[in-house]
Amino acid sequence: MTAQPTDTPAETSAHESQQHTEGERITGAQALIRSLEMEGVDTMFGYPGGCILPAYDPLLESSIRHVLVRHEQGAGHMAEGYAHVSGRPGVAMVTSGPAATNLVTPLMDAYMDSIPMVAITGQVPTAAIGSDAFQECDTVGITRSCTKHNELVLTSQGLPMAIRQAFHIATTGRPGPTLVDVPKDVLVGEMEWYWPTDEEVLASLPGYRPNVKGHPRMIKEAAKLILESEQPVIYAGGGILKARAAEALAELVELTGIHVVTTLMARGAFPDDHELNLGMPGMHGNASAVTAMQKADLLIALGSRFDDRITGKVDAFAQNAKVIHVDIDPAEQGKVRRPDVPIVGDARLVIEEIIVQIHALLDSGVTQADTGAWKSKVSGWQEQFPMTYEPSEPGAALKPQFCIEQLRDHAPDKTIVTSGVGQHQMFASQYWHFNEPYTWVNSGGLGTMGFSIPAAIGAKAAMPDHTVWAIDGDGCFQMTAQELVTASLEGLPIKVALLNNSYLGMVRQWQEMFYDERYSSVFLDSSALPDFVMMAESMGCAAIRVESPEEVGPAIEKANSINDRPVVVEFRTEAAEGVFPMVPAGASNDDVILHPTQQDRKENLK
Repeated sequence: MTAQPTDTPAETSAHESQQHTEGERITGAQALIRSLEMEGVDTMFGYPGGCILPAYDPLLESSIRHVLVRHEQGAGHMAEGYAHVSGRPGVAMVTSGPAATNLVTPLMDAYMDSIPMVAITGQVPTAAIGSDAFQECDTVGITRSCTKHNELVLTSQGLPMAIRQAFHIATTGRPGPTLVDVPKDVLVGEMEWYWPTDEEVLASLPGYRPNVKGHPRMIKEAAKLILESEQPVIYAGGGILKARAAEALAELVELTGIHVVTTLMARGAFPDDHELNLGMPGMHGNASAVTAMQKADLLIALGSRFDDRITGKVDAFAQNAKVIHVDIDPAEQGKVRRPDVPIVGDARLVIEEIIVQIHALLDSGVTQADTGAWKSKVSGWQEQFPMTYEPSEPGAALKPQFCIEQLRDHAPDKTIVTSGVGQHQMFASQYWHFNEPYTWVNSGGLGTMGFSIPAAIGAKAAMPDHTVWAIDGDGCFQMTAQELVTASLEGLPIKVALLNNSYLGMVRQWQEMFYDERYSSVFLDSSALPDFVMMAESMGCAAIRVESPEEVGPAIEKANSINDRPVVVEFRTEAAEGVFPMVPAGASNDDVILHPTQQDRKENLK
C-alpha cells in the first residue's frame, strides 16, 4: 500500500492563529482537546464513560464537533468513513475496558485497509493499572497487533507529544490506525502547555522514516519492462487512493495504453467508463479482469498487496508474468509474490518518475512493443463475458443487481457509496460505475459486517454536501442499525438501500455450492422479523418498502428528494441469487465459475 509523501509531521500552519501561551498551566484533559484542535480535527466520534470523562468537559468549549454514537464500534467505523472520503485522519474517543475492546474491530479494519485513524481511549488511574480495577483492560496489549502505533501516556506533560506522534504515524508512510491510551489521573493532572515542533516529533521517532522515493535504478528498469511488454496489465490497489495518485495513474495509462484492473479497495481510482478499465479482478471480479491478469506477461502492481482474494491459488497465479511491485511498505515486497522489479516508495511519486523514464526512453529511440493482438484478445473477452444476470420473473422477488443499477442510474453527481460485507458488497462493486476517486467506501481486508451504516455517517460528516448511500444486507443491517439514531439526531441524513433476502446471502451461496445445499444457520427470516420499515421509522428515518420492479425507480427518486432525515429503502430481493463470476477459495483463477448463462463458453477464455 502507499500513502501521501509526507516526510514531516502534519502541517500546523493552518492552526498558527491559535495562540496559546507556552507554559500556561492547564489540565491534561484540556491539553488533549487542544492538541486535537492543533492537529486540525473538526469532527470526532465517541461515547463518554468514567475514565475518559475528564476529556469530555473541555469539549464543551472546543471547536471540535463531537458525534455521540450508540455503540463504540460505530465510532470507529464512522472515523474510518470520514477518513476514506476526506483523506484526513478520523478520530474516535471512548472510555476504558469494554469501550476500548469494542473499538478493536474498527481498529483492525482500518489496519487491514490502511486507513488513517487516531483512537483515544480512557484508562484507569495509573496507580490502579494491573489491579484488575473496574473497567480495566490492557488496551495497549490488546491493540498492539491491530494498530500501527499505540502508547499508554503516563504523564500529563506527555500528552501533546503523544498526540502529535499518533497523527504523524497514522498519516505518513503506509497509513493506518494509532491509539493513545490515557489514564484518568493523567487527564485530571496539570501540565505546562507546549506544542512540539516538527523537528522534535521527528527526533522522538528515530526509527520511523518511511521511504517515499523509489530507487532510481529500479524505476528505470520498470520503465524498460513496461515498454518491452506485449501483454501488460496495471494492477491498481487501494494504495493509489491513499497516495492521491489517481491523476498520475491516468497519465501513465494514457501514455502507455495499458489496461487497468481496479481492486475492491481501488474502485474509482481509475474511471470505470474508460475503455482501458477492465474493472474489478479477484474472487468475484469480472471474467475479463481475472483472465487478463492470468494471461499477462507483465503485472504492474501499484499500491496493491497480492491479496488471496485476488490471486486465488498463488502457485497458479499469472504464472508467465513478470512483476513490477510499487509499495510504500517494504514488508509487502515478496510477501506473497516475488517481484522482478521491487520499488519501495509512494505510489504517486514513483508513477511520476516512471513516466519521466518512459518519456526518456521513447525520446532516445526506444519503441513500445506492439500490444495490438493483446488488446484485441481482451476486447473479445469483454464482448463475450460482460457482467450479467437474469431479470426477475413477474411476481418474483427483486434481483439485487437490478436494484443497484437503478440506484446507480438515479444517483446525483458525486454520490458516495458505502457497503457492508457479503453479496450486496460484491453486487455494488460490480454494478455501480465508479468514475471518481473517494466515492466507494467498504471493508475490504477484514470484511466487517455492519460496516456500512456507521461508515456512511462518517462519510456524510466529512462531506455534508454529497449524497451518501449505504448499500446493506439484512444481516449487516441488524448489526449496527442503532447508529441510524445517531444519524437522525446529529443531522446526518444518509440513505440506506437495504437488500433484504432473508438470508446471510454469501454464506448461503457457499453452502449451496460447496456443502451440497445443506443450509445451516443462514436463514434470518427477516421477511417476518424485524419489520424494517417500522424499525427505521422508530429511529427517526423515512422508510420505504419496495417489492416490485416498477416501484424501484420511484422509491429511489423519493429517497433522493428527502434530505432532512435519514432514509431507509427496503428492497425485497431474491434469496437464491448468487454472485458470479466466482473463483472458489483456494482454486486457480483459471477455474473461475461464470454466470450459468456464460459457463458453456468458458473455453473462449483460454
